[in-house]
Amino acid sequence: MQSIFAENGSETPAPVKAQVKGSIPSWLQGSLVRNGPGLFSVGDSKYNHWFDGMSLIHSFTFSNGEVTYRSKFLKSDTYKRNIKANRIVVSEFGTMIYPDPCKNIFSRLSTHLSNVIPDFTDNNLINIVRYGHDYYASSEINYMNQIDPDTLETVGRINYRNHIALNLATAHPHYDSEGNTYNMGTALMGLGPPKYVIFKVPADASDKENKPALRKVQQICSIPFRSMLFPSYFHSFGMTENYIVFVEQPFKLDIVRLATAYFRGVTWGKCLKFDKDDITLFHVINIKTGKAISTRFYGDTLVVFHHINAYEANDHVVFDLISYKDSNLYNMFYINNMKQETSDFIELNKPFSPPVCQRFALPLNIHKDTPRGTNLVTLTDTTAQAVMQDDGSVYCQPDTLFEGLELPGINYNFNAKKYRYFYGSRLEWSPYPNKIAKFDIVNRKHIEWHQENCYPSEPVFVASPGAVAEDDGVILSSVVSPDPNIPPFMLVLNAKTMEEMARASIPASVHIDLHGLFIPAV
Repeated sequence: MQSIFAENGSETPAPVKAQVKGSIPSWLQGSLVRNGPGLFSVGDSKYNHWFDGMSLIHSFTFSNGEVTYRSKFLKSDTYKRNIKANRIVVSEFGTMIYPDPCKNIFSRLSTHLSNVIPDFTDNNLINIVRYGHDYYASSEINYMNQIDPDTLETVGRINYRNHIALNLATAHPHYDSEGNTYNMGTALMGLGPPKYVIFKVPADASDKENKPALRKVQQICSIPFRSMLFPSYFHSFGMTENYIVFVEQPFKLDIVRLATAYFRGVTWGKCLKFDKDDITLFHVINIKTGKAISTRFYGDTLVVFHHINAYEANDHVVFDLISYKDSNLYNMFYINNMKQETSDFIELNKPFSPPVCQRFALPLNIHKDTPRGTNLVTLTDTTAQAVMQDDGSVYCQPDTLFEGLELPGINYNFNAKKYRYFYGSRLEWSPYPNKIAKFDIVNRKHIEWHQENCYPSEPVFVASPGAVAEDDGVILSSVVSPDPNIPPFMLVLNAKTMEEMARASIPASVHIDLHGLFIPAV
C-alpha cells in the first residue's frame, strides 16, 4: 500500500493520451488540474511527513470524448534549492532542516536569526486556486506559485504580504456567481495586532499587463484572536449569500513555540496544539458590512478541516462541516506510520477519531427576552439545536448527517445555497479513501462506487450544460492502485446514480494527490 503513497512520483511533462473505456459525455470540455505531494526524498535526505512532499501538479484534459494527461513538479524556489543541493535544504511542516555545518559561523548565525519569525517554504502542495484570471498552486502560507493551467509551467512566485498583511492563508477559497474570490488568512507577528483577516479579490482583477490579481485585494474585515498567543488553526471556512462562517476551533497554533521552533529543534507541525478542554466559537460575519453578528455562538470541542457547504434559511445560517474529536489525523500521515503493513497500520490507528459530517444551525434574529434554555432553531429539516444560555450566549449542538467521509465536494452551482447532495471519499479503516460516496441529506442515505484495491481521489462534480437538477452532471476522480495490473485511471461517474460511465487509463505514473479545480474550456 505504501508504494502508492510515500514513494517519489515522476513527471509526465508532455501530454499522453489515455485509453478510454466506456463513453465520456461530449459536453465535458476542460481540464481537471490537481495538486499534491509527489517527491518525498532528495538525494539521501527524506521528509518525515506526507504533507512535506514537494508539489506535483497533474492535469486531465477532456476534449471530444478523449482524455490527455500530463504532470510537472511545481518549480518553486524550494524545489529549485533542494534539487540544486541534491538534498532537502528547506524546512517543511514536519521536517525541520538546519544549516550545513560546513558553513561559516556568520552564515549559520544569519540562518538562525531569520528563523525567529519563520519565512515559510513556498512548496505549495494543497490546492489550485483562482484569483481573477490567474491560477495558483496554493498551500496555507504567505507564498503562492502562479501556474499556467494549460502547460503546468510555473509562472512565478507571489507573496500575499506584498498586497495584504498576512502570514498564512487558506488553500480553500470561495467563488461567488460573479467570479469574485473570497478567502481568509491569519496575521501573526510583525503585521500589527494579531488577527484573522477575511478578504476579497474581484473577478476583473487581472489585466493585459500581467499584473497579479491580488493587487486589487480588498479586506472585508478582521477578527481579533480570542487568545493572543494561540490563534485557531483553520483549513477552510463557510460562505452563504450574505455571510462568512468562521469556526474558531480549539486546535491552535502556539505562537511562542512557532517563534522558537527552530532553536528548540521542533517542527512547525509540533507547534499545533489541541486543547481538549476548550470550546469552539462560531463567528458569522456580514460580507457586505464586514460586521460580525454580536451573538456569541459556541459549541463543544471539535477539530475541522473541511467545510461542505453553508446557506441561509428562514433567518438561520446553516452550515455543514466534517468534524473530528481530536487532532490525531495529522499524526497518521507521518511517513513512518504510512509505511507500515496495512494490518499494523489499522491496529496502531484504532484510536483514530473518524470524520463526522455535521450540520449546525445558527438563528440570526434572537430576542433578548427569549426564555433561557430555549432551543432557538425553528427549522423542521434538522435536529441541530441552538440553546439560549443564562449569559445570553447560544450553545450550538449539531445534527449528525453521516460518518466516515472526507474530501467533500458539491455541485458548486449550489454553493452558498440550500442543497441536497454532497460527495466525498469514504474513510472506513484508515485515512486512505477506498470508495466514493454520494450522500442525500433529505433521506439520509448514501450510494457508493468501489473497486477492490483502488484508491480514488477527492470527487469533483462537473454540471451538465444547462442542468437544473442538482445532481445532473458527472463526478471525476483520479484513481490509483498498488496492483500492477490496474493502471491509474480517470474515473467518470454519473453523479445521479454513481454508476461508471467511463474510465480513461493513463499510460504513465500518476501519484495520489489532495485537491484540485476543474477549469472549463473557453
